[in-house]
Amino acid sequence: MTRAAPSAGGPNRKSLGLAVLAALALLPAEAGAQAITASGTDRPGGTSSASDLSSGALRGSNASGGSATTSDATPSGNAGSSTTGEAGGGARSSTRALAGARSGSALVSGGTSGANNRAPTNLLRLRAAPPRRFGSATMRPTRAVTQTQSYDLRLTPVVRSAVVGVPLPTLLPLAGVQTSGFLLGTALRRPITIDEAYAPLGIRVGTFTILPAVQQSVGYDTNPDQIVNRLAKPSIALRTDGELAFRSDWSSSELSGDLRGGYSDYPDNPGASRPNGSGVTRLRIDANRDTRFDVEGRFVLDTQRAGTPDLAAAVASRPLVASYGSTFGVTERFNRMQVSLRGLVDRSEFEDAQLADGTLLRQSERNLTQYGLQLRAGYEISPVITPFVGVLADSRVYDLRRDSSGLSRDSDGLTVSGGASFALTRFVTGEISAGLQHRSYVDPRLRDLTAPVVLAGLIWTASPLTTVRFNAATGVTETSVPNSSGVLTQTATLEVQHDLLRNLSLIGGISLLSNDYDGANITERGFSATARLDYRFNRWLAMRGSYIYQRLDSSVAGSSFSANTFLLGVRINP
Repeated sequence: MTRAAPSAGGPNRKSLGLAVLAALALLPAEAGAQAITASGTDRPGGTSSASDLSSGALRGSNASGGSATTSDATPSGNAGSSTTGEAGGGARSSTRALAGARSGSALVSGGTSGANNRAPTNLLRLRAAPPRRFGSATMRPTRAVTQTQSYDLRLTPVVRSAVVGVPLPTLLPLAGVQTSGFLLGTALRRPITIDEAYAPLGIRVGTFTILPAVQQSVGYDTNPDQIVNRLAKPSIALRTDGELAFRSDWSSSELSGDLRGGYSDYPDNPGASRPNGSGVTRLRIDANRDTRFDVEGRFVLDTQRAGTPDLAAAVASRPLVASYGSTFGVTERFNRMQVSLRGLVDRSEFEDAQLADGTLLRQSERNLTQYGLQLRAGYEISPVITPFVGVLADSRVYDLRRDSSGLSRDSDGLTVSGGASFALTRFVTGEISAGLQHRSYVDPRLRDLTAPVVLAGLIWTASPLTTVRFNAATGVTETSVPNSSGVLTQTATLEVQHDLLRNLSLIGGISLLSNDYDGANITERGFSATARLDYRFNRWLAMRGSYIYQRLDSSVAGSSFSANTFLLGVRINP
């Protein structure tokens, strides 16, 4: 072996020997027995110098059966170099040699030709892949933990879901007591959907989010008594409203509620001042994946107007009427079928009316309790539609066996209906059902009633800025009119909300009411129109302007009325 003269900074003899041993270790098993001559100069048929290529690109690469000699880039540019090889061991070199043999390259015991030395060999192109790592990948679990956005419930906006239409079917499904003023005036108190940027954040109390609200309005009412127009006494209107909505933040089950109450004060007509309110509270208990328990409490508070056929007398003040009830139910899911069984109890109470001459008109004979049992089954034929059928059996029991007319008004009812809940597109959702209700009375002088029953609630998102809501309800309500078995009541409400700005909403709606007193030849037709403007300064302060027109035409003399109400107020959501 010829020794090259060392240059400044060049390798010594010891390092040259180590390089030779490393090159011998990288030789293929088939060529391991051949004699290999490694020197600093090129010889014909020997190994070629790869000084024109970078040492990183060819480090560990092997010629076809020969060894690759890489030149060190020394400051003096010495042509002498040490023969280097990849410290990967003989096993890895054998793998590369076999890969080269499978690709058709010839393994020879001697050196390769000069032409082959000028290009990367098959072994270089088929460089062995790193060994496979065993075990589960960690990227996905790590990404799921570190890249999931966390939400602070104290900063998450809570948007109130709007109450759709008249709350008859959801609040009082069995009470059977309605007042015309309540049905026609609900649009004045109904909340609207709010843009998330202006939605109240609520108050966090433990695991509950509470949304209180207070509103004070001032305006004018042309007929606060809701009596015949020739006797109407207009007055300034002072309206105070309070609301409390809450919901739980539990991982399973839920407790939520929406309570509203207010008082209308008329300084120029104190006898017309009156309270009203409504509310519902729901508890859902998820026993397991397929079993759910539901508990609901509800109430409605309103007053009777002087001209209603059930009073038929001039009263000094409007008597209160209160209805409240509860529902207890269980729902079981069998794959796509859902079956629910519910028990319902509702109570209605009437305050005694004080007449103009100071005497009292007893109304305790109208107090009643109603018990019901409802069975409903639905089958999800697709994710967008679920048809269902339902049967409702109820019994109405009065506190007094007979009223002042000598009639026993206790009755039993049976309602059979069918319908579907659907989400035809992401813009149209709702539920609609129709059926028949039959009521039979204990007193033979009161004839049985059979009437159609319709419940409908639809929401159409016409555009991101416009929402249309429709609600309809029919049923048989109670009355104290002599010789009348009951009242066939029909209501319908259409409401349109358009957001002019993110914080400016315009709401318009109409409501229709129809009452037919069976056996008494009394009919009532009601109509109301509502226009409302909501401007929100921020999340907790808003200004609201409202106008509502109410009209009721009755076949009873002195019972028809019309009224115009204007209100402008400030709403605070703490």
